[in-house]
Amino acid sequence: MVIKHAEFVVSNSDVSKCPKSRLPEYAFIGRSNVGKSSLINMLTNRKSLAKTSGKPGKTQLINHFLINKNWHLVDLPGYGYARVSKSAKKVFQKFITQYFSLREQLVTAFILVDIRHKPQPIDLEFMQWLGDNGIPFSIIFTKADKLKPKAIENHIEDYKNIMLETWEAMPNYFVTSSTKNIGQTELLNYIEGLNENMNLDSSE
Repeated sequence: MVIKHAEFVVSNSDVSKCPKSRLPEYAFIGRSNVGKSSLINMLTNRKSLAKTSGKPGKTQLINHFLINKNWHLVDLPGYGYARVSKSAKKVFQKFITQYFSLREQLVTAFILVDIRHKPQPIDLEFMQWLGDNGIPFSIIFTKADKLKPKAIENHIEDYKNIMLETWEAMPNYFVTSSTKNIGQTELLNYIEGLNENMNLDSSE
């Protein structure tokens, strides 16, 4: 897939106010410091489509971006650590749950995980929640440029070993680096394939 068009559509904290179109949606979510905005900018070849910040937890709304005029990329608030009050955190954690529970346009979620770290309980618990609720997802390992190939392989193997204790199979996953454009083609081709299964022309 070549992304020729990418534009911001709307931000909100009310799922009922998300775009009414039936266009397929792909939601990106992860811990607050996982590099989500950088990944979105890398995927879309835009330097500032999603706002990046040195402070974790900047994204606190549901952000819709229209891609190639036929699907939505959805940037969701990070779970876990964020420099916001407990009351504010409860509010946007609630609409994350509502988004996944109510948004019928969602095709799949992408859970971003920092490849530099061992499997974290908060990530595993969130994936388990998605599985328990029948929400399809893939894992995106970020910041792959920070590790050598063998270390990446070992960390992915750690995830496999833990997840296969409770899952029948390791979820689909991608290895990415926003600074090196690693994984861009594979991830966009995956989305393109899903769109084609729904009879969409994602090349427009």
